[in-house]
Amino acid sequence: MKMIASKSKAKNEIQKHSKFGAYLREHYLMYIMLLPGLFFLIVYKFLPLYGITIAFKDYSIFAGNNPLDAIAKSEWVGLQHFERLFASSAFIKVLLNTLIINLYKIVFLFPIPIICAILLNEIRNRVYRKLAQTAIYIPYFFSWVVTFGIFYSLLGTYGIVNTGLSAFGFERISFFSDTNVFRGLLVFTEGWKEVGWNTVIYLAAITGIDISLYEAARVDGASKLRQIWHITLPGMASTIVLMLILKVGYILDTGFEQILVFYNATVYDVADVIQTYVYRMGLGQSDFALGTALGLFNSVVAFILIVGANSICKRLLHRSIW
Repeated sequence: MKMIASKSKAKNEIQKHSKFGAYLREHYLMYIMLLPGLFFLIVYKFLPLYGITIAFKDYSIFAGNNPLDAIAKSEWVGLQHFERLFASSAFIKVLLNTLIINLYKIVFLFPIPIICAILLNEIRNRVYRKLAQTAIYIPYFFSWVVTFGIFYSLLGTYGIVNTGLSAFGFERISFFSDTNVFRGLLVFTEGWKEVGWNTVIYLAAITGIDISLYEAARVDGASKLRQIWHITLPGMASTIVLMLILKVGYILDTGFEQILVFYNATVYDVADVIQTYVYRMGLGQSDFALGTALGLFNSVVAFILIVGANSICKRLLHRSIW
């Protein structure tokens, strides 16, 4: 019996391989198209993982003939850099700044694209809907440098807003150097730039809802608000959960480019986050080991948060990524 079972198993494996071979020959162009993506992953994602060992070494770029050789020849120091990192008062400050800014962005910005998508979906005139969608979507394509230029011309010391305030007898507001308003500026500019992109994602989710559900609701006398609450929002639930999990997972990733462009030394106390701190320590002060340790800590925490948020959503909402 065992011999028969083993022969049957071997036969099934041969059939599977032959089926895969036939499928590969039939769709070989698809696998050829896959090669550039695999090349990108290997070169830019997997090979750089070797650099993680810098976090556990007393790295010196002059220890070898090239950066890879320098990593190999640097002395192993274990968790010394992590101990130095966690004992630093600067680390506590940048960690708190990162959490606070990202919590602001989640609380104030996460619901806006959902609301915008629902409102756009209710516009019956296609021309008006396309114009409104384009107007909120265009800022997404602006770089943060261009966005900074726009808002600096509006909110700078001698910008349009402060000139207007001064004309009406009010004091000028230092939006870019006042620690009390700078975080609000970051949240507002992030919303202005990113809301349109997220709105498109939720609009795509709405288009997947069966139209017959709305027709049945209208026959039953459901108002527009009832239709949105009982049909539109449940139909978007999977996408909302997915986006929320990703937001929570990237809670330590505040938006390096935005803050690097907007902030200055006067607002370091409220705006210096993990990514900018890594940039200043790693490249500015050539402390590559400490910067790598902080980056690794950030990645590990992000992984834990994504897995935790996915588990919570799976238990409470019965929806998850996996």
